[in-house]
Amino acid sequence: MEILKELKIEDKIVKVIQGDITEEDTEAIVNAANSHLKHGGGVAGAIVRKGGYEIQEESDKIGYVPTGSAAITTAGKLKAKYVIHAVGPVWGEGDEDDKLKSAVLSALKLAEDKGIKSVSLPAISSGIFGFPKERAAHIIFTTAVEFLKKAKNLNEIHFCNIDDLTAGLFKKEAEKLEGML
Repeated sequence: MEILKELKIEDKIVKVIQGDITEEDTEAIVNAANSHLKHGGGVAGAIVRKGGYEIQEESDKIGYVPTGSAAITTAGKLKAKYVIHAVGPVWGEGDEDDKLKSAVLSALKLAEDKGIKSVSLPAISSGIFGFPKERAAHIIFTTAVEFLKKAKNLNEIHFCNIDDLTAGLFKKEAEKLEGML
């Protein structure tokens, strides 16, 4: 895990991290999920492989989550206590920007309502769902930071991605914000 950028926004913390989200020790990690919460590939598959099948079993009980929404389960054997399953859009389905923003907000509202203090987010929808990575990084970063500024419980957000390209895009977003602080 490598911290690429860390910002303080009033009394809140934002970190851009390159590494494996399943290794994050935030209270919750966000999973880039599909609507049926079948965690086979990508970030979702890695979370279940590392955290244990109980995450999939809890997800099966929840069933269907519409695009732009989120659901929460425990985190099995992961360092985090919770996994928040955010369902982002598939590129090309229409209204993708708003659906991605809604998925991020849904995940963060769940965290806030549960009293969670720290959350780690990946680049939702930018893998097999085909959302352009640069655009996804901008929407996810700005939406999460705006939410964080007003949050009562949540006081730390990490943007955690395993690959150089995606982690670098989030670092650029943090640098833009830093220039405005």
